[in-house]
Amino acid sequence: MRPKFVKIHKKDNVAIAISRIEKDEKIIVDNVKIQILNEINQGHKIAIRDIEEGENIVKYGHVIGHATGRIKVGEWVHSHNVKTNLSDIINYKYEHTDFLNDKVLSDIPTFDGYKRRNGKVGTRNEIWIINTVGCVNTSAERIAKICNERYKSENFDGVFAFAHPYGCSQLGDDLTNTQKVLSGLMRNPNAGGVLVIGLGCENNQIKSLLRLATGINEERLKSFNSQEVKDEIEEGIKLVGELFGIIKKDTRVKCPISDLTIGMKCGGSDGFSGISANSLVGRITDIISLQNGRIILSEVPEMFGAEQQLMNRAKSIDVYNKIVKMINSFKEYFISHNQVIYENPSPGNKDGGLTTLEEKSLGAIQKGGTTQINQVLDYGEEIEENGLALLKAPGNDGVSATAMTVSGATLILFTTGRGTPLGFPVPTIKISSNSDLFERKPNWIDFNAGKLLTGEKNMDELTKELLKLIIDIASGKVNTKNEINENKEIAIWKEGVTL
Repeated sequence: MRPKFVKIHKKDNVAIAISRIEKDEKIIVDNVKIQILNEINQGHKIAIRDIEEGENIVKYGHVIGHATGRIKVGEWVHSHNVKTNLSDIINYKYEHTDFLNDKVLSDIPTFDGYKRRNGKVGTRNEIWIINTVGCVNTSAERIAKICNERYKSENFDGVFAFAHPYGCSQLGDDLTNTQKVLSGLMRNPNAGGVLVIGLGCENNQIKSLLRLATGINEERLKSFNSQEVKDEIEEGIKLVGELFGIIKKDTRVKCPISDLTIGMKCGGSDGFSGISANSLVGRITDIISLQNGRIILSEVPEMFGAEQQLMNRAKSIDVYNKIVKMINSFKEYFISHNQVIYENPSPGNKDGGLTTLEEKSLGAIQKGGTTQINQVLDYGEEIEENGLALLKAPGNDGVSATAMTVSGATLILFTTGRGTPLGFPVPTIKISSNSDLFERKPNWIDFNAGKLLTGEKNMDELTKELLKLIIDIASGKVNTKNEINENKEIAIWKEGVTL
């Protein structure tokens, strides 16, 4: 029989409805029979004992807010009777906790990847067209379309242009962020070749952009300004052809999973995300990290309320201080724009059962597993150390996933409870937190973590299945739904001044 609810931690005073529970239904929690006082939608919380006004609400074994009035056992617990406990910038204390190491594999898996001259490994062999300015977006897309029809090979995965509206009239940090993103994309090992297209008069000049794109194999990098050639479409096709002549000779080779760099992302979360999909992804974080692979966790505003737990996992006081700086600088960023720091969860999150930012954040950081944090990355900075790194970037799906790609991710695991067709330059594995979404949107979702909730699979079985899928996708044996649907987009974090 399919379970009706789940209690996550022994300390919790709420349970989560796995499926809709009707008013006056009875459930048994910890051997106590509870009569449901309201209709409870799936993903939403039920009080499993009386909770007094001002008393803390506990989920995941941690406080997620406090009751604004007395809540009776069996009552619906949500925004109407719960409020966040969070305040603005606060003081933190480093209390180092040992990480778990029970995810070490005795048999280390391999995948078939593209080994680049600089030692990095790609999961795809593509040509990426990078525009210095939005003015040439359409030209780049036309070039990509023509070249995909013209150039085909067994070891070639296509030509892709990534449109964006920036590069012209940008100043200061705003221009710097654009250049960080574009140069980082040029370095990503999934790009076997890169064509940079400029206009000629933009602030984001090709020469200055190329100076930032260090470590790139120069024979696999071509560029031109559209104002300086007679026909930019023909010029682009010619240069892509030259790149294709080089990369079609590339072949996949056996690589250990330590050569993987994976970005962990959640979007359109629901009340199950932290229980099923994010916890499952956290298992993968531990496995890859402990095999000396690289994992990137971002979405800083969705760490608020759970940041102390991340700080305690810092490998050193230096890394701890960098996490504190990252968190506080992001809060200051909100304050400088006169925005409420804790203006979260989103309306969609709330519909899915998430009430406070603490609750959302505690669920979101499950993607980071239990391993120690070895590095803190600035926006646009490339990951260098093995293991888990935190990346400074907002929670916005497009911006944060692009930032992880820029920092070196060659795959992204994207968990969701409500679904989205959005995809990014690297293969984006969509993982549903519930079976209903997987069944409704098979054209979006690659893997169903909802089987944990229905009792069809346990966490060990799902971990094994997801790891196999990751290896198959990294090896090019399986394409993700974002690749099949050709949903490959970028988004750049805009902070500064535009003329």
